[in-house]
Amino acid sequence: MKLHNVRTHKSSEHLPRVEQLAWKIAEIASDPVAVEPAVVEMIGNRIIDNAAVAAASLARRPVASARTQALAHPFRPGATVFGLAQRQRISPEWAAWANGVAVRELDFHDTFLAADYSHPGDNIPPVLAVAQHCGLEGRALLRALRPAMKSRSTW
Repeated sequence: MKLHNVRTHKSSEHLPRVEQLAWKIAEIASDPVAVEPAVVEMIGNRIIDNAAVAAASLARRPVASARTQALAHPFRPGATVFGLAQRQRISPEWAAWANGVAVRELDFHDTFLAADYSHPGDNIPPVLAVAQHCGLEGRALLRALRPAMKSRSTW
């Protein structure tokens, strides 16, 4: 197990890329170790949960506002946004934003098992948007989501 100290940094502080949390997560995600079947199943369950809660929140004001903001950023290849036609592609950053708002609107911004660093709903929308934008297959999505699904005690 490898522990990582995570804290906020001022904009004026230089934080080398290899010390940034996103870089460390990317290193784990690109590790060629097989994704265990139990983790694959957990990721599938979390994706279904995210999609269900996002669908239930589509008409809520914050979600509609985020979707409208995303619509101002069409992009190809881009990513999809809950509530828009699949052929309509948005920049990955804005798709991640709109979908993240949709997922978290009804998840009440809870924590995930309290011991973990974040909720899967904070990770799945941006990783999915990047995967869609890059035309990646499900195996790459599983590998990228694996670090977000595993408890810190198993890293």
